[in-house]
Formats: sequence, C-alpha cells, structure tokens
Amino acid sequence: MKILFILNPKSGKTQLDQDRLEAMAKCIQMNFPGADMRLTKAAGHATELAKEAAANRYDAAVAIGGDGTINETARGLAGTNTALGVIPKGSGNGFARELGMPLLFEEAVMRLQRANIHPCDAGRANGELFLNLAGVGIEAEIAWQFMEQGKTGNRGMWPYFKIGAKTVFSYKPKTLEVDLDGTPLTLAPLTLVFANGRQYGSNFKIAPKANLSDGELDMVIVRDAPKWKLALSAPSFFTDNWRPFGITETTHAKHAVIRAPGDIVYHIDGEPRKTKDQLEIAIQPGALKVMFPEK
Repeated sequence: MKILFILNPKSGKTQLDQDRLEAMAKCIQMNFPGADMRLTKAAGHATELAKEAAANRYDAAVAIGGDGTINETARGLAGTNTALGVIPKGSGNGFARELGMPLLFEEAVMRLQRANIHPCDAGRANGELFLNLAGVGIEAEIAWQFMEQGKTGNRGMWPYFKIGAKTVFSYKPKTLEVDLDGTPLTLAPLTLVFANGRQYGSNFKIAPKANLSDGELDMVIVRDAPKWKLALSAPSFFTDNWRPFGITETTHAKHAVIRAPGDIVYHIDGEPRKTKDQLEIAIQPGALKVMFPEK
C-alpha cells in the first residue's frame, strides 16, 4: 500500500521533541514499510500535501493531528481515489473518535493495517468542506473569540474556559430565518448544528443518531433555556439517548440556507468563520474515501 502520513507537530497539548518524532517514524515503518511521512509547516499545508498524494496516486494519506489537520487533509482528497486515514493527536479528536480510532498512537497505527476503505459523506458550509460538524450559535461565538484572543494573548485551556464562562452568561441568541430543504423556519436557538458525525469530541454527542454515510446531515436545534436546565442537561450529551427538558430537536437535512442581517459567525469542524447575511449548508454524499478501522 502506497501511503503518506501527514503529521502536524503542533497538534495536541504538547509539541513533539525529536526523540518522539523518531519513535513515531519507526512505528510507522514497522507497520507500513516504505511509507512516507511529511510534517506540516503552516496552516493549509496539510491540504497541499494531500493534493500531492492524490496526484501521485497514493492509496491513502493519513492525517496525524486534531480535527483541524484532519479537515485540511480531507479537503485535498475529496473527489479523488486516495483515501483519508486518521490518527488522533488533538484535544477533542471528534472525527477520530467517530471512526472508532484508538487514542494511543502506536495502537492507532496498528489498527490502520486492518482498516477497510468506504465512501464517506462530507458537509459544505458556504462551499467549504467539513467532516464532522458545522454550526452557528454560542459555540461558534466562543471559537471566534478564542481565535481573536490567540492573536494578542495566551491560548490554552484557561483562556478558553474564561471566554466560555463569560459567553455562557452574556450570549443572546440571534433570530435566524432558515430555509430547510424548501421549508421556511424562524429560529432563535442557543446553537444550531449541522452534524455529519455525532460528536464535537471527547464523546460529547450533539447528534447521537448521525451517520457518516447516510447521505444526510442531522440538524440539531439546541434551545435557549434557563441556565439551571442547561447545566442539568449537560451530562446527557455524553449518552446516546437521554435528552431531558426538551432541550434539543433533531431533523434530517440535505440543504439549508440560514439568513440573518449582518455578521454570521459559524464554525466548521471547530474552526471559526464569519460571513454576512447568509450561510449555505449542504451535504455531499460519498465525497471522499475513508479508512474505517475494523470494529
């Protein structure tokens, strides 16, 4: 199997030293003799490397990183015969968990040996690919503020927690006009999520019935509610079925247009974006091939 491993050395909680990089390369060669490994150098580099792999007819390109690195790699592979493989090295690792990949690097590499390649859907948000989730609302606003904080201050869990805590108490949902597969809706949700996969990461399942290969997105409306109800319902998102207080409503979606005057802050696979007046969401069935580990 001709395979390229694309490693983001800055993903995860700690950066890799030379000894760890050499150990990872050795593990890859033991399991995939002759495989190539490239390190990303900047944002967008994983997409370039993935496109090169597809042009050179690699059987697979394996992203080693978080959801952002995986998303970048997928963009370079969509519509090609080169399959996407995933080894988690991020914080939440939403898409890797969705595939059932182990979090331990060495175990994940071995699981790839027994992977099966299947078509996988992808979503599009204003034309941009997402594998797992896209959405508008409070989590997109937190992601945007955290990105802005990172330009001038510290990143990490503590700044993220402070921004999140502040936003939870100050956020006021916007009224959205939504055209859902031709049906008009007026919503003012705490968050509105379009889910290809089930979870944000860390097994927080916003759409427990979502399926990566069913040709549809799950649109999840999370209603605004008193803070005590939101706090009590939070643990339920780590389960597959329990959703108390009617906090969420889920429906299937193939195409949606979201309209609101002015800026619309949204995210794709956790990465914040901003557009004006209108956001278009669509499903792209069988957009790329993905290496699914044996169960």
